[in-house]
Amino acid sequence: MAVSKERKKEIVTSYQDWLSKSQAVFLAEYIGLSVKEMDALREKVRDVGGEFHVIKNTLGKLAFQDSGYEVPEDLFLGSTAAGFAFDDAPAMAKVLADFSKSVEFLQFKGGYLDKNMVSVDEIKALAELPPLPVVQAKLLGTLMAPATQLARLLVEPARQVAAVIGAYAQTDASAAES
Repeated sequence: MAVSKERKKEIVTSYQDWLSKSQAVFLAEYIGLSVKEMDALREKVRDVGGEFHVIKNTLGKLAFQDSGYEVPEDLFLGSTAAGFAFDDAPAMAKVLADFSKSVEFLQFKGGYLDKNMVSVDEIKALAELPPLPVVQAKLLGTLMAPATQLARLLVEPARQVAAVIGAYAQTDASAAES
């Protein structure tokens, strides 16, 4: 069934809109995925703030080129689906990588991180990064450690004086009882 020129323009505009909003785009081959598996993947992708769409190769290539992306010839061959990471690129990469391990029909082709081309190995490395909240917590802990140590250092002399006074008070109290 032929697609009209107007519909093709709408599709390209949709692709360009998704590209403009996304931090990263991961392209994959999806031959063999059932509708149920595709729906499950899309739900997981939405949970991390992204979208997963099957795209038409010719129109996808056109949209990527028009949006300023470098497009190798082999990236838009065969079946192509794109995961658009709107919020957290490592989380999106992790969802897709985990899904591709459990379902062999999803294979990475490559992708883009801030319009820079990334290889399949780089996508898998990105998927191994800890989630953003974990990184933020570690950074906060690192920043707070010196302040915590300083507070302990400043309180320690007062604690020692209080311990000495407490020991004298106990010895005086036990001497008075005797």
